[in-house]
Amino acid sequence: MTSGTIALIALAVGLVIGIGLSMLLFWAYRAREKVTEAASARVPTGTADVLDSMDDAACVVDASGLVLAISHAATRFGIDVGATLDHQELRQLVRTVRSTGASTTETMRLTRSGVSLDPRLVSARASVLGGQLTLLIIRDVTEQERLDQVRRDFVANTSHELKTPVGAVSLLAEAIESAADDPDQVRVFASRISAEATRLAQLTGRIMSLSRLQASDGIADFGPVAIDEVITSSIEAHAVQADSAGVELIRGGDRGVFVRGDAQILVEAIGNLVANAIVYSPQGSRVGVGIKADGGTVEIAVSDQGIGITESDRERIFERFYRADEARSRRTGGTGLGLSIVKHATQRHGGEVRVWSRPERGSTFTMVLPRIEAPVPETDKKTKKKRARKALKAAATARVRNGENA
Repeated sequence: MTSGTIALIALAVGLVIGIGLSMLLFWAYRAREKVTEAASARVPTGTADVLDSMDDAACVVDASGLVLAISHAATRFGIDVGATLDHQELRQLVRTVRSTGASTTETMRLTRSGVSLDPRLVSARASVLGGQLTLLIIRDVTEQERLDQVRRDFVANTSHELKTPVGAVSLLAEAIESAADDPDQVRVFASRISAEATRLAQLTGRIMSLSRLQASDGIADFGPVAIDEVITSSIEAHAVQADSAGVELIRGGDRGVFVRGDAQILVEAIGNLVANAIVYSPQGSRVGVGIKADGGTVEIAVSDQGIGITESDRERIFERFYRADEARSRRTGGTGLGLSIVKHATQRHGGEVRVWSRPERGSTFTMVLPRIEAPVPETDKKTKKKRARKALKAAATARVRNGENA
């Protein structure tokens, strides 16, 4: 074997050994890096910026449950940097994820910081963030749960309420068929069918009104509304009902007040208050509608001298289909939606509804709405523009004359 061949063999062996040593060093470095990362409790670079941009409550915790970084919303649940997780459910979720290594989502109820009686339904998701760290994201789904429950209740209540008049019409139609030979009975049954059909139409109309008020795009065009006209329309619409019940309708208070809104919706809302006041008032009593302009708001109060509302009922009277006096509402054709429409109509106009009531002394419902300045009539605008044009023309003429004189 020549010396050249031996040199080549030695070079090849050295190259193999060098590559092997390099790979061994690289593997040892990576292994040490992984061990260091696994034992590290340092929040990865950029994590804090991500947390700051999150709307949900989120935090990074170490193996002992110590909070190392949080989002702004996390403080609502009493989660702060440097403190440990106070909620037992969250600690258990973190332990489960650390033991299994798999991301886990659980639904639980948590109490917000400083509000002991306000448990929130949340969806909490925990994921391993490498090493000793765990990322915890808490999404508040309380409002979603409430809306889902409201939707289910509304569908159930609507179905229940519609069954009564529909069933009554069906039975009365059968009764008319069986009493075809008795004209007097046919007229009685036909009258009752008409009453049930009217009740069904009223219920359907109010359900549609309430659905429109609750829709996000239900009211698109708002404009100046004269409260005087709204009150006049509401009272005139229920004048016959008041005369039949022997109740006097009176109005008073400030005049010339305007709000921004939908006149038809406001007429319906105030009309519901007037109708309720008449129904629950004794014969010979009064129902008053008053307007009070107070700075940036206007108060529209409907008062009666009726049976009043108990404290327990006052907490629920604005619920859909709730009736404080079930027997009277059924007898008078009440749907249980009137006050719910009042509440939602007032809220859509940026206001609130207040209630004062005492049993056997009467009730006062007050709608408080934002007030606006009275709009300038179109004729006044034209007059002002005409005067302005005349003033400009006179000024121009005067300038010309002054130039000529000069």
